[in-house]
Amino acid sequence: MQTRGLKVTVIGGGSSYTPELVEGLIRAYPVMPVRELWLVDIEAGRFKLETVGALARRMIDRAGVAIAVHLAFDRQAAIQGADFVLTQLRVGLLDARARDERIPLRYHRIGQETTGAGGFAKALRTIPVIVDICRDIEALAPGATLINFTNPAGIVTEAVLKHSSVRAIGLCNLPIGTRMQIAKWQQVDVSQVEIEVVGLNHLHWVTKAWVDGLDVLPQLLAEMAAVERMQHDQRVVAQAADRGVGADTGRPQNIPDIEFNPEFLQTLGALPCAYHRYYYMPDVMLAEELEAAANGGTRAEVVKKIEAELFELYRDPNLDIKPPQLAQRGGAFYSEAAVNLMTSIVTDRGDIQTVNVRNGSTLPFLPADAAIEVNCVIDAKGARPVDITAPVSPHMRGLLQVVKAYEELTVEAAVRGDRAAAWQALTVHPLVQSSDVAQRLLTDILNENREFLPQFQ
Repeated sequence: MQTRGLKVTVIGGGSSYTPELVEGLIRAYPVMPVRELWLVDIEAGRFKLETVGALARRMIDRAGVAIAVHLAFDRQAAIQGADFVLTQLRVGLLDARARDERIPLRYHRIGQETTGAGGFAKALRTIPVIVDICRDIEALAPGATLINFTNPAGIVTEAVLKHSSVRAIGLCNLPIGTRMQIAKWQQVDVSQVEIEVVGLNHLHWVTKAWVDGLDVLPQLLAEMAAVERMQHDQRVVAQAADRGVGADTGRPQNIPDIEFNPEFLQTLGALPCAYHRYYYMPDVMLAEELEAAANGGTRAEVVKKIEAELFELYRDPNLDIKPPQLAQRGGAFYSEAAVNLMTSIVTDRGDIQTVNVRNGSTLPFLPADAAIEVNCVIDAKGARPVDITAPVSPHMRGLLQVVKAYEELTVEAAVRGDRAAAWQALTVHPLVQSSDVAQRLLTDILNENREFLPQFQ
């Protein structure tokens, strides 16, 4: 790929965290100069798109780089000839997310944007739209790389890999956030830290952590105070659509700040990601969600208030940098993850990054066409998984197989409008575990998302 004249298209460009990406593109301009940045949104998002677009232009003017910003509601014109297409969209906007969080709570089940029944509802709405975008990429930019940040990122990426010919890579900023927190713990530069990640998006474990070539994970697991700090801080970025991160600590704000049992962590011999809280302590997490929903509101309802304040800031014609208040909404390490990935592809760098890709034979206990989240070599050809060095324990394997079965069924349900697959998907998920509750959940999800789920009509 040429390093000059790149065209980057962002679907969902009116997002409040687009300034984080713009900042990253400005910073990377000397090695990956972008000629055109197309920010695309729907008509309902016009105010946000125009506000974010104006801020992006001011940021670029201030930096003195030659990136032309285009705002578009015509997705096809924006995709035409693109080198990269980034998807960071939310079908149904934050109102739909609020429903995703509240519907499961009616049945005393976890209500979360990407995990469990809430993530299932989001996947049903999102997958058909992403697959439709892929049809445009196939026709108008067949050489483009799709980088998907849209949650649930692993399921969405799997749908693209199974139902399109687009070169697609799923991306999450949890792994890069973990590297940064290990660097902070060891008091070294993040460039000195490497980790081995094994699992699925929002369900992975760090099985090795090297600092200057030395595996420090055993030391990390042995020092329980350090583990507690890591898990407190590691609630780093939760998803493509909500990366709510504390300004000082790097903690994501969409997952309650509840610590893992440190003795249990030692039995694992690996560091679970922040989302394992929902699997390892569901009763505690459910109680926290129920209390929040009854008092301060769900995360979606909190984010609505944060976004309203952010867009008031963005409207200031004198603002020409990413405002520090964006940390309340999210975006930590978002640009690092996205820009690092694009730069490695453009420059054929051949470095190691953690992304979501087709499994192949990497995790032999999962289907070959499944999307997994592991370390990959990133170069001009895309992303290729590297061999796993640490053994995958029965504990990890069992949980991954169950959740992957749920993901496979969810993709089938979303693409085909298959109610049977949808019911089975919810029933098999560890956070539902009841065919009767799954049936009631499915009925509510389909009824309350009717306008976004024509495949089920």
